[in-house]
Amino acid sequence: MKLVFCGTPDFAVPTLRAVHAAGHQVALVVTQPDRPAGRGMESVEPPVKLLAQSLGIAVTQPEKIRNNEAFRAQLEAIAPDAILVVAYGRIIPPWMLSLPPLGNINLHASLLPKYRGAAPIQWAVASGETVTGNTTMRINEGLDTGDILLQEEIAIPPSATAQDMFPVLADAGAELMLRTLDGLATVTLPPTPQDHANATLAPILTKEDGRIDFQRTAQEIVNRFRGFQPWPGAYTTITLRDGEEKRLAITAMHVGPQLETTIPGTYDCGCVLLAKDALYIACGGNTILVGTELQLEGRKRMPAKEFLRGLAIPHGEQLG
Repeated sequence: MKLVFCGTPDFAVPTLRAVHAAGHQVALVVTQPDRPAGRGMESVEPPVKLLAQSLGIAVTQPEKIRNNEAFRAQLEAIAPDAILVVAYGRIIPPWMLSLPPLGNINLHASLLPKYRGAAPIQWAVASGETVTGNTTMRINEGLDTGDILLQEEIAIPPSATAQDMFPVLADAGAELMLRTLDGLATVTLPPTPQDHANATLAPILTKEDGRIDFQRTAQEIVNRFRGFQPWPGAYTTITLRDGEEKRLAITAMHVGPQLETTIPGTYDCGCVLLAKDALYIACGGNTILVGTELQLEGRKRMPAKEFLRGLAIPHGEQLG
């Protein structure tokens, strides 16, 4: 097939590589503009651009696409059979949806209609799912509401983070896209409408998503910590002896034993039960969260035992 490929981050790289290796004609790669990043705020080229250049594929990086007449003329001149969209980061305009005869085919890292939106991998892990997967679908004007072409389930290991799952889903998604193109080419892949009644959302993450709500159970907090890696992580606040409030990140954690079997008494959620070898915190449902690595705002992360030797946190201290 003659294709246009739209994608930007590392997640999209395996699909572009696989499609090219399979012999499809990728006439153009569309990716986002170079952006400043890092402490030096130096301009960084998107991973998809770097791969396309190494493969000798033409690249364009329009700032906007909806009303970009030059970009529209460029795609119309190519006349692709299909446009592939993998983590491109732009809403596809109506004129682009209607351009190729086989449509705009998206690889989405969830089992649609679950986890529609910008962060499906993170929210699936954060929600405690044990299974996720990939979906290829034909894009329409809604938010991940198009007809499903193929789906594949993938297990989420109990300790896996979102960061762990990204490459797994990216590699599996590349193979799913190849199977999708084969099915479209042989007209053996009828589209299936989504069941919109079962839709859930996976909105873009914010810093506030990392704030720990100790009213949740310890397991729910751990799940969210796993889902929000590498950002925004999991953090709370602590009031120091001088009255200054500081952010306290918990950078490694696990679920402790049930509260009533270990430390008798009644405790508010967020109360420090013990701070010695680790930080033990009361959570919802009479559960205990154990923080084994900590980082105070402005300082480096360190094992909790070492951290607590330098900053004693008394029993009964209220976090958050």
